[in-house]
Amino acid sequence: MTIMHGPREHTRPALPAHDDARGPAVAAEAGAVPHAVLTWTDPVTGAVGHLVVHTLVGGIATGGTRMRAGCTVGEVADLARGMAVKTAAFGLPVGGAKGGIDFDPKDPRATGVLERFCTAMFPWLDRHWVTAEDLGVPQHVIDDVFARLGLQQSFHAAIQRSDDPARTLRRVHAGLATRTADGLLLGDVIGGYGVAQAALGVLTAMRWVPGETTAAIQGVGTMGGGAAWYLHRAGVRVVAVADAAGTLFRAGGLDVPALLALRDRYGEIDRSGVPGDVERLPRDAVLALPVDVLVPGAVSYAIDAAGVGHVRARVVVEAANSATTAEAEELLTLRGIPVVPDFVANAGAAAWAWWLLQGQVGTDPEESFARLRSEMQVKVAHLLEEWRLRREPPRRTAERLADANRRALTGVELTIP
Repeated sequence: MTIMHGPREHTRPALPAHDDARGPAVAAEAGAVPHAVLTWTDPVTGAVGHLVVHTLVGGIATGGTRMRAGCTVGEVADLARGMAVKTAAFGLPVGGAKGGIDFDPKDPRATGVLERFCTAMFPWLDRHWVTAEDLGVPQHVIDDVFARLGLQQSFHAAIQRSDDPARTLRRVHAGLATRTADGLLLGDVIGGYGVAQAALGVLTAMRWVPGETTAAIQGVGTMGGGAAWYLHRAGVRVVAVADAAGTLFRAGGLDVPALLALRDRYGEIDRSGVPGDVERLPRDAVLALPVDVLVPGAVSYAIDAAGVGHVRARVVVEAANSATTAEAEELLTLRGIPVVPDFVANAGAAAWAWWLLQGQVGTDPEESFARLRSEMQVKVAHLLEEWRLRREPPRRTAERLADANRRALTGVELTIP
């Protein structure tokens, strides 16, 4: 395993290079390099995994672990930096990190690869790194791996710092078991709910009426599917959703709950149950539809320099991590299309997890929804007001907010009752 430690402060960073990504350019603006970069090779399959700890706050960092074929250290570094900014934007007393494994999550050997990766990263998982589900790694799978490693739950590094770890673990388990009025696990939908609230914050700032606003959602998983569900419930006309099999479009609006109910175990909508009046378009067509709000919520770098010219939405709300490349976002800005950055729009799950850890929310889902709704809509409305009045890109406004929060957290230790 290769380990590289970077300085805690630096004027010109040197993140690992990767193709078509935001990381190096944005990190250069922020003036920071990762605290540590670890690369691991699986002795059984040859799979390569990476842990990038971008920042530690009070000795701890948070960020999910993903698995996908082609995952690179540059991608993981980009996402780790995004986590660092995300936690700062919401004033959470924790730094940012990310794990990533270059392996097909559908391969029957995938769980074994994940377990060996976590074993190699045990010192970090035990003391410094709180991880969770991400692309290709469901929460129950990573929790099972943690249990086999004797760590009980993927929030272990934070739980063991609390005044009463056993009590905190019970609170976390109770929170993760909480179901909404629809019978859904709160932890499964809170991230998508947050994305929907980010989009509704856009509507507030732009003075748009939900029933007169159209949206297109790329992705029908945790983020995209949840965002589509809650936007539909709020009265927004969701005219398109896309999964790996293509884009489903209906100008008058889709029956989002019915379509989501058709998802199979791979997260794709079973086309045999799709109504005949729903058009079937190519997968990437969702990015080029003339809608008010476009939510790319499936993969990183979905909107790149090659495809950005086809985007016809009035606002982009990033549900996926790094959904737009730096160059694409710059071109959208020049065209007058604001981009609500991922580290704000998709921060709901991370923020909720830390509120739960710290005992700031409990098992009443409405309490969690209300807090996230308030914080997300206020933040996004502020970003869009700055855009509307001064044409300041939302990312720049959000970075400034995160920097102020980060300075305020200097020297703060994590407190968990």
